[in-house]
Amino acid sequence: MLSVEKLSKSFGGLQAVRDCSFKIEEGSITGLIGPNGAGKTTLFNMIAGEMEPTAGRIIFQGQNITGLPTHKMFHLGIVRTFQIPHEFAKMTVLENLMVVPAAQPGEHIFNNWLKPGAVKTREDQVRHMAEDALEFLSISHLRDERAGNLSGGQKKLLELGRTMMTDAKLVLLDEPGAGVNPTLLLKIREMITRLREERGYTFCIIEHDMELIAALCDPVIVLAEGTVLMQGTMEQVRSNPDVLDAYLGGGEEAA
Repeated sequence: MLSVEKLSKSFGGLQAVRDCSFKIEEGSITGLIGPNGAGKTTLFNMIAGEMEPTAGRIIFQGQNITGLPTHKMFHLGIVRTFQIPHEFAKMTVLENLMVVPAAQPGEHIFNNWLKPGAVKTREDQVRHMAEDALEFLSISHLRDERAGNLSGGQKKLLELGRTMMTDAKLVLLDEPGAGVNPTLLLKIREMITRLREERGYTFCIIEHDMELIAALCDPVIVLAEGTVLMQGTMEQVRSNPDVLDAYLGGGEEAA
């Protein structure tokens, strides 16, 4: 589905990512791990279109998408969530979901007078999609709650719900377990698995919680000092002495 080919990113004299190459297979949940400063976030930023690489290529479903801006990546089906959720705090959970689909006729003020039927039809469709996402994630009881009042774990579920409001094919999850209590973490893990199995999503996950990575991900890609150290199962990762050395020694490159 996605192929990263000799991708590099430099900031002046600092090389954050260096000759990275790997593939993400369709239908997989791929883990991306490494010590702090290994280049994981920079790599995500380039795949999501938030940052242009210095060198190398990104191929998505046979198309060279290197350097495309975020909104074009979004329309291709590449969706990224963040370690710190970016919800609209003063809007309700339902409203946070309903604003996601692009090109809604109601976004243009004159359509509300000139094409009220089209506006209402699309709004009803979007509302149905949002209600379906809330039910799937078992957070229908939060539909009218302001998003800013949610707990960290509930906000992560809302982020998953927002991906369900798109035509997502590849979802980049940035530390979905960060700041989440154990009960909700199990729920998030279950939802990621179900979205892959029932909705056909492909995931790539940055995560420091190795138990979560072990439970969800195959394969696991290990980054160290801006380059791919190895790729394999979690068992292979845990038994690789180079991985242990990278974590104990720590990388010194930019994140």
